[in-house]
This record gives sequence, structure tokens and C-alpha cells, in this order.
Amino acid sequence: MDLGIKGRVALITGASGGMGWETAKILAAEGCRLVLTDKDVSGIEAEAADLGGDAIALGADATKQPEVDAVVAEAVKRFGTLDILVHTSGITGAKGDPLEMTDDNYQEAYQNDFLSAVRFARAAFPHMKRGGWGRFVCVTSENAIQPYWEEATYNTAKAALAAFVKGLSYKAAADGILCNTVAPAFIATDMTDEMMKKRAKEKGVSFEEAIESFLDEERPGIVQKRRGRADEVAAVIALLVSERASFTNGANYRVDGGSVQAVGN
Repeated sequence: MDLGIKGRVALITGASGGMGWETAKILAAEGCRLVLTDKDVSGIEAEAADLGGDAIALGADATKQPEVDAVVAEAVKRFGTLDILVHTSGITGAKGDPLEMTDDNYQEAYQNDFLSAVRFARAAFPHMKRGGWGRFVCVTSENAIQPYWEEATYNTAKAALAAFVKGLSYKAAADGILCNTVAPAFIATDMTDEMMKKRAKEKGVSFEEAIESFLDEERPGIVQKRRGRADEVAAVIALLVSERASFTNGANYRVDGGSVQAVGN
């Protein structure tokens, strides 16, 4: 399917991670010109060149507005504009009793999982507005609407991100910018790898057994009994940034295998 975005300039945050990288691969195949950013891009600089589409990799700390501004400015300098912003970067944050989490614990998640998106939107939207066309897609989580007790820092930051994008969508569409979110659950990434390694150690079982027990005990809604793949999330992101989704705005697309056991978003 031709997504109608050949020649569009796309900036992807968290590009060193699975979902960001898989999104980059799809958009490159669609003919987009790519700007890949992460706090450390040393692992993808060589690979970025192999993607085609004049892809470049730029390091930036998403918790610092000047570094975010510099990446967007370099993207516009290199390609002349910016059309697509895909925000996948984030952290799991501290876990435990919500009332035992410190202000710093909450702030860390808030800065990395929520305000990072605000910073990139601040920098990117003026360029999209001038072009009269834009797509803004943020990766939230099932946690935004189905919070888990021991993940309060992550829950609240992702819920804030979901509310921000929804609110932004009301006015941005008038400038041709469509804003949506994608909410994955239990995707095979470095993040869930670490979760399962810790679980395996605590329970004295193998990595595979840790995944199996987690699915049975913690995510009964995922009846496929497996982790999702990063490319399965990327496919939905790619649709949402395309011309094929020209009447999709303010929506939240779940890519969770049925983990969220509710009708509403």
C-alpha cells in the first residue's frame, strides 16, 4: 500500500529502540527523508545510512529544550522542512508503592515520558504549520488507561502524554497537523527484556518461563500468549503518519493484543 508520504521529512525520537527503529525502516521504504534521534545514536549511525532516504542520526537529550531545538533546526536546515514527528522515546521509571515514590521518581518519568514530547512539539509544530501539513504520533502505553499499582510514575506520565496529545489535536488540525497516539502493551523491547530478566531471577525460572507466567498472571487479556513485536507497533504508527489516515485525529490506537480489557480508550 502506498502511504502517500514519499519525500516527507520525518523525525523519529527514541530511534535506537525497537519501535523507533522499526518505524524508521517502514518510513524509509515509503520514501521519507529521516532524522533519527536518541540520547545516544552511536549504535545506529552506520545503520541509518543504509536505510536510504538521506537518513541522518542526531544525538539529543529530550529532557533539555536547547538540544531538542538543535535537532529540529538541523533537520530543517538539512531538508528544508519537517512534516512528521514520531515520539517513541521514554523510560519505565522507578517502580514500587506509589506513596513511597519520591518527587524525584515522579519527576524523572514526567520529564522523560511526557515533557519530552512537549519539547519536540514546541520545536516542530511551527515548521509543520508553515507547510500546512503535519503528523504527530506519540507512543503512550496501556498504562495510560489501565494503570498498574507498582508503576505509578510511568502510569501518570503516560496518562499526561495521552491527555496532552488529545488536547493538542483539537486546534492543530486547523493548521493541517493531525495528532494521535499509539498505546502498546508488552512488546518485545529492551524495556520488557529487563522486566522479564528480573522476574526470571526473582522466581528462579528461565527467561521464557518468566514471560509465560507474566502473561498468565499479569496480562490475561493477551490471549495470543506472546509479547508483541516492535514492527507490529511500527506498522500502526506508519499508517497514522500517512495520507491514508487523513481523517484520523485525536485517536488512540491500541496495539496491545487485547491486554486492556475495556471498551473505552
